[in-house]
Amino acid sequence: MTDAYPLSGNEKEADARQVVERTREAAERRSAGSSGSGASVSSGSQEARVGSTPTSRGPRRGLALLGAILPAAVLLAWVLATEVVDVPSYNLPSPSDVWLAGVQLAQAGLLGQYIAISVQRVLIGFAVGAGIGIVLGAVVGLSRVGEALLAPSIAAVRAVPSLAWVPLLILYLGIGEDSKITLIAIGAAFPVFTTVAGSLRHVDPQLVEAGRAYGLGPVSLFTTVQLPAVIPSLVSGLRLALAQAWLFLVAAELIASSMGLGFLLTDSQYNGRVDRMFLSIILLALLGTLTDFVLNVAQRVLLRRWR
Repeated sequence: MTDAYPLSGNEKEADARQVVERTREAAERRSAGSSGSGASVSSGSQEARVGSTPTSRGPRRGLALLGAILPAAVLLAWVLATEVVDVPSYNLPSPSDVWLAGVQLAQAGLLGQYIAISVQRVLIGFAVGAGIGIVLGAVVGLSRVGEALLAPSIAAVRAVPSLAWVPLLILYLGIGEDSKITLIAIGAAFPVFTTVAGSLRHVDPQLVEAGRAYGLGPVSLFTTVQLPAVIPSLVSGLRLALAQAWLFLVAAELIASSMGLGFLLTDSQYNGRVDRMFLSIILLALLGTLTDFVLNVAQRVLLRRWR
């Protein structure tokens, strides 16, 4: 006996979400069944998760403190090399010299501007590159024709060093912000493309068939089933892309730049200001670590949501 009222598009999509979730849970039970019965493994894992949640915070804090040991050791060795061994300042400036260089730039109103313009360039280039990487990764990962058409060319473009793009970008886009952001976007696109394309090829076929059985189109299937299935790989690719964007920043700020941390690094090299060179390197490392931490928090939130 057929239903008197056909399902609407939203109802189909909601039902598809439920079926996909049940299919995913069934696949997890089958994989867990290889080491025992599905019910016992499921209940055991739930008890393990409940039992380990309160007690795992202590070890996590201990591991986080371990990450501070190496930077502290490097700082101590740096102080000893400059204060005890008496290494010349033109080879290795002391931490106090680097701090004083930062204070002088801040008092001149330059340090904040350099940091702000570099962060702006990285974030815009990262957003543009990540968007392009997701689109290209979806085309290559979901279509054999797209893979055969695009994958060889993308692999060839990815092999081009970052500095090789600088003359062409100056020729076509000039020396303004467009060329700098484009170069950063090129660097950020490839890690996202690689992770998305590779992970989409390994999405559980049963999840895809369940979505198609409920009449989901290609776009709805991608946003409802396939993209949530590759969220962990996607966020990992985004973290790699953000790190790559910071790497490409220095090359981007070689393009007739008068502001930014990359400009500060190269300008200090020309002027023999080793203290400012160390300052720019330290700031790049701190900003890269901070942005990676933000993405790491976003990854935890997304994984908690899609579980």
